[in-house]
Amino acid sequence: MPDDTLLDDPARLTEADTEGLLRAAAQAGAQVRSVIEIAGELGVPGGLRDFRPRALILVTRPGDGRAIVDLLSALLGPTCPVPVVITDEVPAWVGPLDVVIAHTEDPGDRVLAESVGRATRYGATTVLTAPPEGPVAAAGAGKAFLLPPRVPVPPGFAFPRALATGLFTVRTLGLLSTDLEVLADELDKEAEKGHLAHESFVNPAKSLALRLTDRVPLLWGLDPAGTAVAHHARHVLAAHAGYVCDVGSYADAQTRFALHRAAVRATSGQGIFDDPDDYVGDPTAMLRVQLLAIAAGPAADVARHMAADSLPGGDVLVPAEEVGADESTRAAVLALRFELAALYLGLAAGTIGGSGRYAPAGV
Repeated sequence: MPDDTLLDDPARLTEADTEGLLRAAAQAGAQVRSVIEIAGELGVPGGLRDFRPRALILVTRPGDGRAIVDLLSALLGPTCPVPVVITDEVPAWVGPLDVVIAHTEDPGDRVLAESVGRATRYGATTVLTAPPEGPVAAAGAGKAFLLPPRVPVPPGFAFPRALATGLFTVRTLGLLSTDLEVLADELDKEAEKGHLAHESFVNPAKSLALRLTDRVPLLWGLDPAGTAVAHHARHVLAAHAGYVCDVGSYADAQTRFALHRAAVRATSGQGIFDDPDDYVGDPTAMLRVQLLAIAAGPAADVARHMAADSLPGGDVLVPAEEVGADESTRAAVLALRFELAALYLGLAAGTIGGSGRYAPAGV
């Protein structure tokens, strides 16, 4: 069981975070700026500008790969003038009119190395984020735009770099308008808000962690980008805190009738003045509904209000109310908030930090 008193004790948090993981997560803005810098040095803008690809191929690999490509696809939307292909491997039909975007933190990923080799061999423009050494880098040597990490972070913290690379690529292709400098600035602001020195009532990441403590999160997206961020949240909550979450779009959640009924009961049955003992043995009391809304506008507002009416006690996370920027930035900010929250939960539970165990106060 997490020791939530740890969250408002900066000294103990610092002691528990022996690997500096909170600091690593806070480097998200710096990772984005490093992508802008190295992409310019490699000549990515010149290689992609004024080029309309036959297809945009987004390659998924283990880890956060699926969440990254799903988010890119969601941000591009159904009106994207170029077909978007999401695949585990570069297809055999790839050719010089295609653009491939891939990411890995595993330099020895054999499947991706073969995919990169196939893409470059048949002339596809390939943009790759990967370590600078190993089979993956070798497969793209001299033929792919290889963006290695410049901001040192532990494995599992490359989501901002990979997302920024994808955004830079599709922006240069003229497929999506996004301001990466603003995105980096907003990530810096979110990291500052989530700093371990700030108490939980003013720290959005700690507040989110407290909402999830001892609960089973139901992370449901109210739009495609929100669903993609929910998948990232599931990944970091499992990786750092050992949490098991239900994830999907809210439309999909409504088709899982028994779970949706349980969520309705969990969000409408217990008031703040109710006796918790009345709910002992009720499994719905362990559920925590989190509705993620990235899109803005009238249609998004209607979807949000309808979901909130069905689940009146659910948490509706709407970064548009805090971040007056584009969808890409709002999604990245919410993704970072979940990452910091997962780290706080992991430190409080002892699933990360030191030897993997943290003794709560008084033990």
